[in-house]
Amino acid sequence: MNTDRAETVALQALAFLAADEQALDGFVHLTGLGLDQLRAAASNPEILAGVLDHLLQDEPLLLAFCEAADIKPDEPARARAYLPGGDLPHYT
Repeated sequence: MNTDRAETVALQALAFLAADEQALDGFVHLTGLGLDQLRAAASNPEILAGVLDHLLQDEPLLLAFCEAADIKPDEPARARAYLPGGDLPHYT
């Protein structure tokens, strides 16, 4: 895993959310971003980190994404470590 691969996984995750109106609405609601703002900031590493955080908090959504993207379920968590804030300790 490296930063480029992490950003690719996060962009795949964002595309996955965008393809599911309910999932996208949930993410937009939590972030407070409008759809236009999300489109404009889609390549921002902090937004991509938020996309992965969102997936990592919802196991059924995470597993659905991993199946759709044909990646192992641990890959989004490993990718998250390469994006801003990924080196912060987890207390849960």
